[in-house]
Amino acid sequence: MRNIFRRPVNGSTLVASKLYDQDTFYDMFMSDLKNTKSGVLIESPFITARRMDTLLPVFIKLRQRGVYIVVNTRNPEEHDYEYEEQATIAIRAMQEIDIKVFYTVKHHRKLTVIDKEILWEGSLNILSQHDSCEMMRRIESRALVEQLLKFIGMNKYL
Repeated sequence: MRNIFRRPVNGSTLVASKLYDQDTFYDMFMSDLKNTKSGVLIESPFITARRMDTLLPVFIKLRQRGVYIVVNTRNPEEHDYEYEEQATIAIRAMQEIDIKVFYTVKHHRKLTVIDKEILWEGSLNILSQHDSCEMMRRIESRALVEQLLKFIGMNKYL
């Protein structure tokens, strides 16, 4: 077992990526969103009014440009009352601008795919994060995006 940790890493198989924390994530994420050309998939189990106040205007502009947006989240009924109400209102607002919203029972993934070439994944709840210590990794790789979309069964939606 000890030898596993001594194996050399083949650098040609690694993909360039960059890590972001809760303080640096949203600036880069918003830049990626504003540069989106065709489609966005966001998976975030929690949705809060505070975070949606920031993101919804960006989503509106993307939809006006014809960008397809899919959100996968928990059913609001899985939350306590305060968060249930916030999620319900936010989901209604997203649906009003023709964002496709899916519910996954016990959903806990935190990721975003942009234009089938940028992948964000990590621990940060994209649609709700406020005051927590989190991280996200940004990867530019069509192959990894395709692998992820197939793995989570969302390849037909983006």
